[in-house]
Amino acid sequence: MSLPQQLSLETLAKIINRFGMTEVGSPFLSLRSPMSPEPIGALRLFGGSMVQKMVYIGLVVPPIGLDSHMIFAFTPAASYIPHFTLDSVMAGPRFAFHLDLIPRADLGANLAYMNAVFDPLTPVFEEAKRIEGLTPAQLGPKQYALMSPWMLAYRADEAAFARIQLPVNSYLRHWFHLVEQGIPAEAIPDGDFAGRDQLNRDAIFNPAVDKVWAQVERLVGAETAVYMCQILRNQHVEQVTDAQSTL
Repeated sequence: MSLPQQLSLETLAKIINRFGMTEVGSPFLSLRSPMSPEPIGALRLFGGSMVQKMVYIGLVVPPIGLDSHMIFAFTPAASYIPHFTLDSVMAGPRFAFHLDLIPRADLGANLAYMNAVFDPLTPVFEEAKRIEGLTPAQLGPKQYALMSPWMLAYRADEAAFARIQLPVNSYLRHWFHLVEQGIPAEAIPDGDFAGRDQLNRDAIFNPAVDKVWAQVERLVGAETAVYMCQILRNQHVEQVTDAQSTL
């Protein structure tokens, strides 16, 4: 098992066990490619209450040296609690990752929310940036604008990637606390959380914003790539019949 796969599956298991999430399908969607007679990966889907929806996407394509694993764990649409995301990748001899809690309100207009939800991550964020062997990921300003300023997005050599378990666990523990305990009432922002979240997810999972979807499309085909984005944008948990009728 590769380092990215191990990190991703261990993180996935912690979220499933913590919140008693239920998997939909086994997997929800097998990912196939002209490059291989066998599936090259899967989209796994989970539902729950405190964490409403979680999507895991794994793609392992040895002919091109790709080993990619992504987790998006979505809190309920009407919640102010951020989503959790982890992306861990091995491409040839190099590694990459991004780790973040996705805000549910505009941080610049909600200082108390930012202080309660994100500021506790600052020591971990600053320490992680100092890991030897990390170089900043090549993301555009739109991608940074859609996430949080506490996002860790880096390329890494093998030794550096092995050390990111610590910040991943720290971000995850803090997110667990937020989901289970919330934040002080005076720090809860006003607003239409579901409406903002839908707009935010529409932008995050927009192939015109994130060029990775062009690569996914080349691997699994346009129809499947579009459906994967649709699942990530949707705030509800799809059912197995949705996958059967769509593809």
